[in-house]
Amino acid sequence: MKNHFYKVEVKWTGNTGDGTKNYTAYERNHSIKVDEKVIIQCSSDASFRGDKTKYNPEELLVASLSACHMLSYLHVCSAAGVVVINYIDEATGTMQQTQNGGGHFTEVTLHPTVIVSDASMIEKANALHKKANELCFIANSCNFPVHHKPVCKVKND
Repeated sequence: MKNHFYKVEVKWTGNTGDGTKNYTAYERNHSIKVDEKVIIQCSSDASFRGDKTKYNPEELLVASLSACHMLSYLHVCSAAGVVVINYIDEATGTMQQTQNGGGHFTEVTLHPTVIVSDASMIEKANALHKKANELCFIANSCNFPVHHKPVCKVKND
């Protein structure tokens, strides 16, 4: 087995001068940086005093699941001779807040719409979501269900 290592810098940028003196004294803004890549400006969810114009960790978790599934799916389609022309997912996630102020995700549902080049590929294209889920690194790391509600269409349909 081969191990892969990832290094990410998360830097709090929300000190308004008084640090965390009290709950309302600081912003939840932060940046995410990986080597020479574009820096992502983030915050907490607006429900938790965050900046609604910036990505939050919960959105990034759902996006990571969606992107990982897509990449696994494109791989298995390519290997199986299914020609995908377009792929878009409108993923959703549900997080439940707990009494102690914490919380956890209860589920994520992926809603991929896949366009294939030929109608004869639709059945196999739909079936390959199961295999893609089995290969998805991020889904395999979650302790909540990741559901799939795919739609497959033919190019120019």
